[in-house]
Amino acid sequence: MNITIGIDIGGSTTKVAAMDEAQTLLGTLQVSGSDPITTAYGALGHFLRKYGMRLGQVKKIALTGQRATFFHDDIYGIPTFHSDELLSVGRGGLHLAGLSRALVVSMGTGTAFVRSDRTIESENETDIFRHIGGSALGGGTLMGLAGRMLQVRNFDTLNQMAQRGDYRRADLMVSDLQDGDGAPLSGDLTASNFGKIRDDAGDDDIAAALFHLIYENTGVFSVFALSGDSIRDVVITGSLAELPQAKSAFDVFNRMPDIFRTRFILPDHAAYAPVIGALLDPRMLNRQLSDDL
Repeated sequence: MNITIGIDIGGSTTKVAAMDEAQTLLGTLQVSGSDPITTAYGALGHFLRKYGMRLGQVKKIALTGQRATFFHDDIYGIPTFHSDELLSVGRGGLHLAGLSRALVVSMGTGTAFVRSDRTIESENETDIFRHIGGSALGGGTLMGLAGRMLQVRNFDTLNQMAQRGDYRRADLMVSDLQDGDGAPLSGDLTASNFGKIRDDAGDDDIAAALFHLIYENTGVFSVFALSGDSIRDVVITGSLAELPQAKSAFDVFNRMPDIFRTRFILPDHAAYAPVIGALLDPRMLNRQLSDDL
């Protein structure tokens, strides 16, 4: 069996995925590490060992992510090339959601918004996948505030705290400001993040409110990004999209289609959208791989 490997080398995590010749996803792996070259080589070896694959089966490697720029040669002599990160986000998001057009949102250290439309007939992928902007709110914000406010610097610890907490003990909700009878807005919406920190709010509640800050504002930015656009589907990707808090946060938007006119989708393997998009790069699908590293 011939396989292709994709490696997404981010600031704090490296993700690996593989596909066979039929574009079937064969497996995924995520590891942490600060040095991009050491981490990428280690992640590749770990992946092959985990899934019982041999290096000789790997025919092509695609690199994506900002730290992929540290690589200038083929990996282990295997044809290797760079796939544009934002184009990969769009490709991967559409593939995972099974859609031909959507706004694909990548929640990483910050957040990127990629308008993706495969119905456009163009040989230029930048016409199909267009980066329309970004937000500085993301995982970096989450961990920075958690370190300062809670003295918690481990993501897994913070996530466990958030799942035990209730953000409503910290956030001022619309329901706090209006009577439910005939109220114009849903009480489930937030009027002010951290606008009402109750005396009995604990660290778990603050952790939950930090996640909610990121998720809800990403949802609002997505709605703004599609203002006046015919696209209505929003595909949320990135590691933050795979947490249980994400589903409940974006379901609030989905319950109010008349107000937001969007449908938020959190696909399986959301954290791996860029690396899957890299594997689907048109150059990876060609028999001859151009030497463009």
